[in-house]
Amino acid sequence: MSSLIVHPIGVFRAAPFLGFAGFGAFWGVWGAALPLLRAQAGVSDAQFGVALLLVGVGALPAMLMTGRLVDALGLRVAGVLLALLGVMGVVLSVASVHYVGLCVGILAVGASSGAADVAINTLAATVEKRTGRPVLARSHAAFSATVAVSSLGAGALAARAGSLPAIFAAAAVVVVALGLAVVAATRSAPAQDAAATRSAPAQDAAAATSQGPPTHAGRGSWRIALLVIGAVGALAFAAENAYQTWAAVLLTDAFTASPALAAVAPAVFATSAALARLATATITIRRPIATLVAASTIATAGGLATAFAATLPLALVGIVAAAAGTSTLFPTLLSYGLRPVSDASRGRATSAISTLAYLGYVAGPAYFGLLADTTGVQKAFLGIAALTAVLLATIPAVSALRRAGAVRSLDGKPLSIRT
Repeated sequence: MSSLIVHPIGVFRAAPFLGFAGFGAFWGVWGAALPLLRAQAGVSDAQFGVALLLVGVGALPAMLMTGRLVDALGLRVAGVLLALLGVMGVVLSVASVHYVGLCVGILAVGASSGAADVAINTLAATVEKRTGRPVLARSHAAFSATVAVSSLGAGALAARAGSLPAIFAAAAVVVVALGLAVVAATRSAPAQDAAATRSAPAQDAAAATSQGPPTHAGRGSWRIALLVIGAVGALAFAAENAYQTWAAVLLTDAFTASPALAAVAPAVFATSAALARLATATITIRRPIATLVAASTIATAGGLATAFAATLPLALVGIVAAAAGTSTLFPTLLSYGLRPVSDASRGRATSAISTLAYLGYVAGPAYFGLLADTTGVQKAFLGIAALTAVLLATIPAVSALRRAGAVRSLDGKPLSIRT
C-alpha cells in the first residue's frame, strides 16, 4: 500500500513541468490557430500584424508586476495565472469578430501570458534551488516539446472542426487542468522552506545591522547584475525568436522550397531546441559559464552556417546548430542569476530578468526584418550571428557582476532583494 503513496516532495518537483507543459500547450495552439483568428476577425495582414504586437504590449507590464504578486502570495499563483491564460484564449476566440474585439482579446492574452511566464519561471527556479536539480532547463525543454505536440493537435482539430472557439476551448481544458494541478502540487512545498522564506527579512535586518553600508552596496550590485543578465537574455531571445519566425521564409526565398517543405524549418528548430535543453540540463547547473560560452559559440557558428549555406540541407544544419545554441542560453542565464536569490525575493528578481529579456523576444523578428529588407533573408542571419557573438563577449562581465552581487549575511544565507 505504501508504494502507491506519492511523496509530497515528489509532487512539488513535478509542479514546474506541469506549468511549462500548460504554457506550451497554449502557445502551440496559438500558432496553429492564427490563420483562423485572422479570418474570423476579417482584418487585413497589416491590421493583423499590428494587433499581434499587442501581445508584447500586454505582456511587459504584467511581467514587471507579477514578481511582487508571487513573492506576496506564494507559488500557487503560478497555477492560477496559467489557468487564467487558458480562459483568456476562449475569451479571445469569442470576442475577435471585429478588429476592436481582436485587439482587446490579444491584449488580454498578452497580459495573462506575461504573468504566467514570470510565475512559472519563479516556480521552476525555486524547485531547482530546493532540489539541486536542473529544473529550469528541463522545464523549458518540456515547453518546446509541448508546443510541437499541441500545434499538431490544434492543426488536426482545425482541419476537422474549423471552429476557433472549439480549438481554444479544447486548449483551455488542458491548460486549466494543468494550472489546477500546479496549485495542488505547490501545496506540498516542504515546510522548512516556507519557514526560511518568512525569516528572510529578519536575516536581512541582521545583516544590515552587522554589515552596514556593504549590505546596501551588495543590493545595488545585485540590481545591476540582474539588469545585465536580463539584457544579455534579450540578445538570446532576439536570436532565438528570429530563427523561429524567419526560418521557414529562408527556405522559401533562398531555396525555393514548397510551403510544406518550408514548414520543416520551424519544426526542426523546435525539436532541436527541446533536445538541446534536455541534453545540457545537468551541465547548466554544474558549469553555467562554460555552458553559456559553448552555447553562444555554437549559436554564432549556426548563424554563419545558415547565412552562407549553398544548399537546403546545409541551411538546415545551420538551423539545428543555432537552435542547440540559442535555446540553451536563457534557461542557463536565468538559473545562474536566480540561484543566490532568497525565496522572499525570487519573484521580483525573475520579473526583472524576464521583462528585459522579453524585449529581445519582441524585437528580434523586427530587427531581422529590417536586415532582410537591406541584405536579403539569407544574409540577414549574419546579423543574428552578430547578436550571439556580442552575447559571448558579455559573459565575463555577467560572471564578474554576479560574483560582486553575491553578498551574504553572517549565517551564509543570501540576502533578499529590495526593488
